[in-house]
Amino acid sequence: MALINENYLKLPGSYLFAEIAKRVNNFKAQFPDANIIRLGIGDVTKPLPPAVIDGLHQAVDEMADEKTFRGYGPEQGYAFLIEKIIATDYRPRGIELDIDEIFISDGSKSDVGNIQEIFGINNTVAITDPVYPVYLDTNVMAGRTGQYVNGKFENVVYLPCNAENMFRPKLPKQKVDLIYLCVPNNPTGTTLSKSELKVWVDYARENRAVILYDAAYEAYIQESDIPHSIYEIEGAKEVAIEFRSFSKNAGFTGTRCAFTVVPKSLMAMTQTGDAYPLNKLWNRRQTTKFNGVPYIIQKGAEAVYSPTGQQQIKELVAYYMTNAGIITEGLKSIGLQVYGGTNAPYIWLKAPNNMDSWEFFDKLLNETHIVGTPGTGFGPSGAGYFRLTAFGNRENTEAAIQRIKTQLKL
Repeated sequence: MALINENYLKLPGSYLFAEIAKRVNNFKAQFPDANIIRLGIGDVTKPLPPAVIDGLHQAVDEMADEKTFRGYGPEQGYAFLIEKIIATDYRPRGIELDIDEIFISDGSKSDVGNIQEIFGINNTVAITDPVYPVYLDTNVMAGRTGQYVNGKFENVVYLPCNAENMFRPKLPKQKVDLIYLCVPNNPTGTTLSKSELKVWVDYARENRAVILYDAAYEAYIQESDIPHSIYEIEGAKEVAIEFRSFSKNAGFTGTRCAFTVVPKSLMAMTQTGDAYPLNKLWNRRQTTKFNGVPYIIQKGAEAVYSPTGQQQIKELVAYYMTNAGIITEGLKSIGLQVYGGTNAPYIWLKAPNNMDSWEFFDKLLNETHIVGTPGTGFGPSGAGYFRLTAFGNRENTEAAIQRIKTQLKL
């Protein structure tokens, strides 16, 4: 008799965005003529930059020619892309990386979910709360947590992020082994300065912990004292894995390309007390379970690093950040408490009149036909909060704010 992995049964209900889709579909069935504006899931709406399209077309032509056709590529990614990443994203910030410290993948969601496989089951995990659900759920699936009790999983250290601490987590009071940090943060849109991030690096060094640093939104950083990479902090190569994505800066949500940095100086311990490089473990995992990102897609990603590509992704980021400003100012104008939207494409707001997050979701959908994301779906500290994204097009963003101003009954 085949047995299931019963850790999956610990997960409450459905995945957050599946529940949102279910509620929206039920609403559409009742009101088929409603013009719904979606500011919920963090999916981009602008097309791929022209430089990327040119790169994709050229790669397709290569694949049509026997002389330039390529089959299986390196599971770690092609050198032509990795070299551009190092030269453009890291070296100008004083960060030197070797080519075998970067692994090209099909998305940061995959990597932040899969990375836990190379760590022992008895590690204590710390997550910020609220948090991107994938960090927590994949550890639950692996059996690294206890049961779900009163809105929290046992054996997980929750780091509350709330208005009192300006949504910046404090160090855990007990020793932890794995720490998930997302900067700029999804869902709150907040950031950590270099001095604030150094506190976490120092903690990890002192406690032999590993920081899993999701920098998927680094392109949206506007303020100069916010680091774009954790490796800008001294000693971070000894304690941190960094995840980056082309999804939000270059529109690759449907094209799928990202990369993860695992420095060779980053070690974890065996049960006998021996240090072992995590770079080797991740390489082993990828070569066994992953066949690499298609050549065509990697050529498109390479085009991001051309001078034209760099200018075009800056324009994309500016477009979405203008949307963020429109949303932020519009919500503030009607008296709502608003956070984020300065260094990230996410706006985090307090639901009015002490409403529950899902209650506000339904109210916003019914009164304005706008879809957002309930904060409680990101963790217990998200209760009473709500996330909107700036990834809609300009017309819909402006229309949504106008509806909120005129139709939402506060």
